[in-house]
Amino acid sequence: MLRVIDFLRRLDANNNREWFAAHKDEYVAVQGYFNAFAGRMIAAIGKFDPTVASLTVKDCTYRIYRDTRFSADKTPYKTHMGCFVCREGKKSGYSGYYLHVGVGGGTEYPVGHMLASGNYCIEPRALQILREDIVMGGGDFRRTIEAADSSFYLDKEYSLKRPPKGYDDTTPEIDLVKNKAFCLVSELSDDEMVADTLLDMAVERFSTTRPFIDYINRAIEYSREEE
Repeated sequence: MLRVIDFLRRLDANNNREWFAAHKDEYVAVQGYFNAFAGRMIAAIGKFDPTVASLTVKDCTYRIYRDTRFSADKTPYKTHMGCFVCREGKKSGYSGYYLHVGVGGGTEYPVGHMLASGNYCIEPRALQILREDIVMGGGDFRRTIEAADSSFYLDKEYSLKRPPKGYDDTTPEIDLVKNKAFCLVSELSDDEMVADTLLDMAVERFSTTRPFIDYINRAIEYSREEE
């Protein structure tokens, strides 16, 4: 990933169309390298999670061009690359496994390297069902978090300060119920990101989060069956 990180850092320092056009061939080569890695990662994840085994690289990766229509930041290019491996592809709304290569700069979250498992944009009805499952589950959802590799932590950035409607501070597992997004994050250093062992390490860590992913996706699937 060294060449990917190097390109993204130079792009971060020269985030304009003229520089990008002059380095378009380099970007194409870097994109090809990242996509090849993504393909291997998808195949490896598919071995422990068959729900994603049929996905293609295109199903899981993103364009580098930013949508600036509703953003105060008008820089034209993203300064990160990501691969989100989830059931039915990145636009499906299901939770999944995400690899992020960042540069530590810019305004878009997240900005560093990380692995993440879960879902930042759970649909309201699915979130309601997930909260009900957590409360009634007797701690089973917390156990899926505890079963994840020790490098993961539950992202609390989008946690509510007060209990959501219908709950109060006496509700079982209220600290989890307050979450609006459910995502386990494992931050990676530059050394980890450029190591030859990155793929094996990422897949091994992701594999420990499958129960967490399945728990969330069960709520999402049930909410769609009700429609």
